[in-house]
Amino acid sequence: MMPKIAEKIVDFYRTLQPPSTIPKNIEILFPQKNKEVMNVVQTFFYKYYNDNRQRHLIFGINPGRFGAGTTGINFTAPKQLKEFCGIDHSFKLKSELSAEFVYDFIHAYGGVEKFYKDFFISSVSPLGFVKNGINLNYYDDKKLQATITPFIIDSIKKQVSLGFKTDYCICIGGDKNLKFLSSLNKEHKFFGELVPLPHPRFIMQYRRKQKEKYIDQYLSALKLVS
Repeated sequence: MMPKIAEKIVDFYRTLQPPSTIPKNIEILFPQKNKEVMNVVQTFFYKYYNDNRQRHLIFGINPGRFGAGTTGINFTAPKQLKEFCGIDHSFKLKSELSAEFVYDFIHAYGGVEKFYKDFFISSVSPLGFVKNGINLNYYDDKKLQATITPFIIDSIKKQVSLGFKTDYCICIGGDKNLKFLSSLNKEHKFFGELVPLPHPRFIMQYRRKQKEKYIDQYLSALKLVS
């Protein structure tokens, strides 16, 4: 019997091997190595991905401390995990700006059941990074970016091989994330076309009054690839 996509994704996270070397002043954010987080990850994916449907991929940048860095689920903070996904956990019920926007647009799309049937949200780097106690994007440190590029390429290859659609991929995260993913895609031909979208944190921090406009932009992008 063909394994369900849930089983494949859970196995991807369970067998994830962090890069062997990174710059000394940077810490790796790897929540899935924690047993409780992995239990939540398994519960989430078996709830929403226990089928063999083909979905499109959405790539963010890398997990942050208060979202995926806590729950193991991309763009999903503890508050959203419980309130929207109905998954109980023992994390502190904190929210996070990016997660708030993402679940607003998921609601506008038709809700979690509909959205997760059509999409899987991942990250260019499935592991996050912290420097001096603050979230660090992989591209903000050129030495880090160069060091983890082989890990990123391998991770994308493994995710693509799970059975996702590859005609389009949505890239969340402004110019730098798009530029890096585009360069990898040009070389490795992972996807037919990348569809860029502004990052939720940028929207919520600097364009909150225009949030509905950005939700419409997200919905248009999802409609394009569906």
